[in-house]
Formats: sequence, C-alpha cells, structure tokens
Amino acid sequence: MLRIDPLRPQWTQVRLAAAAIRRGEVLAIPTDTVYGLAGDPFRRGVVERIFRMKQRAEHQPILLLIDSLDRLRGLVRDMPRGLHSIASRFWPGPLTIVLPAADGVPRSVTAGTGTVAVRWPASPLACALIREAGAPLTGTSANVSGRPAALTAQEAARQTGEGVYYVVDGGRSRLRQPSTLLDLTGKPRILRIGAVPAARLKMYLS
Repeated sequence: MLRIDPLRPQWTQVRLAAAAIRRGEVLAIPTDTVYGLAGDPFRRGVVERIFRMKQRAEHQPILLLIDSLDRLRGLVRDMPRGLHSIASRFWPGPLTIVLPAADGVPRSVTAGTGTVAVRWPASPLACALIREAGAPLTGTSANVSGRPAALTAQEAARQTGEGVYYVVDGGRSRLRQPSTLLDLTGKPRILRIGAVPAARLKMYLS
C-alpha cells in the first residue's frame, strides 16, 4: 500500500508510482470519482492484464484518463462539434466523453469499436501521474465486473488481488459514483448516468 494525499501529492511518491507505470505495472489509484486501475495503455499486455483482474470480457472498450486537451492528440481522429464547449464546462471533472479513435489507439482499448472514451479527472494525483508517466492512463474502475465500485484503497485491494503493483491509498472517494458517459461520435447521447446529472447535459443533446 502506497499512501499519497490525493489533493497534495508529494513529488517523490508520484515519481515512484509513475516509474512503476512506465515499467508496465498496473496501480489502483483514487480519482475524483471511484478508485481506478491505472496503467499505460500503449504498453503491451497492460490492458489485457486489467481485463483479467476485473474478470471482464475483452470485447468491451476501456476508458482513458488525460491531464489536458493537448493529451487528446494521438487519441482522437477528429474533434466533434461541441467538444470544446462541453470540455470547457465539465473538464476537469466526472464526465467521460466517447470520441472517434485515432488509428494509433490500441485495439485492446477500443475493442474494435473505432471509438475511445476519454476523461480529464479533477484529481491532482491522477493528473500528476499522467504527466510523470508521460502517457494517458487507463481509468476503468478498480473492481471485479458486476460488483460495486471500490470507494477505498482497501476495497480496491480486495477486489483486484495480486495483479496490482501498488494500491495508492488516497482515502475514501469524494463523489462515490462513476463518471457520466456521453457519446459524441454521432448525435450526442448519454450512455450512462453518473456523477454529472442528465439535466446538466440537456442543452448539449439537441
């Protein structure tokens, strides 16, 4: 267990955690929503290992965490109309946006859908790890598929087992629910209601 203050992460601890990610390890980390499994999606075998930990079918896509709009380069084929308006209001925050995937995004991430789900979390720790690792990170929840999301480091450790190199203890999750999922690859539509209520997205769905 590696304890890091999620709001004021210490640089030495962030470097230690990010070094493990660069080596291809998977970490359980706190975000602004629930605990997630963080790894480098471009390193061979990382996403597949996450699926095994979650006991999740590999035909399902996996979301990625970014720390800036610049990080979308290389992930997204084109920027849909309305993306910047939505991003400026809800990012950083608990909204995941589905976008057209660039050719270089691994198939293990997109599951062959041609799309990629991306979120900029309001988490100083997660963003610091992304910057230090030098890559977007996987952000799928740190739980076995079908079970409740992990709200503490201890719950994440119990559900993900020995496959996680570090469980980063940042205390109990603040929002205690997953992000809302918004699809912008066609006509905007909500795929999952989460921490952002549907009413706040209504003006973007027309």
